[in-house]
Amino acid sequence: LMVLLVAAPAAASIPAEQEDCLGCHTDPSETFDLPSGEKLPLGIDQEKFAKSVHGEALRCTDCHSDKTSDHASGSLKFRTRREVTKAYYEQCKGCHFANYTKTLDGVHYAVMSKGNENAALCVDCHGAHDISRPGQPRTRISGMCSRCHAKEAEVYARSVHGRASETNPDVPVCTDCHRAHDTTDPRDGALAMRTPELCGRCHGDEKLMKRYGLSTAVVSTYLADFHGMSATL
Repeated sequence: LMVLLVAAPAAASIPAEQEDCLGCHTDPSETFDLPSGEKLPLGIDQEKFAKSVHGEALRCTDCHSDKTSDHASGSLKFRTRREVTKAYYEQCKGCHFANYTKTLDGVHYAVMSKGNENAALCVDCHGAHDISRPGQPRTRISGMCSRCHAKEAEVYARSVHGRASETNPDVPVCTDCHRAHDTTDPRDGALAMRTPELCGRCHGDEKLMKRYGLSTAVVSTYLADFHGMSATL
């Protein structure tokens, strides 16, 4: 499949180097048939990319290196869409090595290394061409987690924190407790043992609790009783 590059005017805030790529890759109906039978979307929303955090900072080739495709033959080196996602997950570490390293200690990487192809990777949470700044808006975080953790998201939505999350920036979202890149495994007991510390970040903050008429004594009294003392051991 020969691709004829027809340069189109680049949108504002997109570097001139992008013009050749966006000359072809702006058609939302453009797809590639993978060996798995899946269709890989090839069209990019030019306006969304321009407004993304990478729109002014990166060139297409910074992420799409020559390993991606052979335009002359029209071939891709991947069988499935998940293989494509995993390949670009590795691209992120070129700029975000510190956060990439944290993921190696998280539960998502742990389950992926055991063969779970559905474990969350960078682009699953942050997106690809429409990446926004982290936590803008904060409610987007819990919405993103709900894609895989629907049951947990339903419980959270019914909780006092979840019911207020849409309008109150003070209440915690998923990553405030579970962390973002080095996400802890709630099944191994470590998260439960850290509960007083986690809750204490907000409920031990006198200024914050005064705003809602709540006492900060709940943390100190818990740690002083039998259960709290046992937990610290």
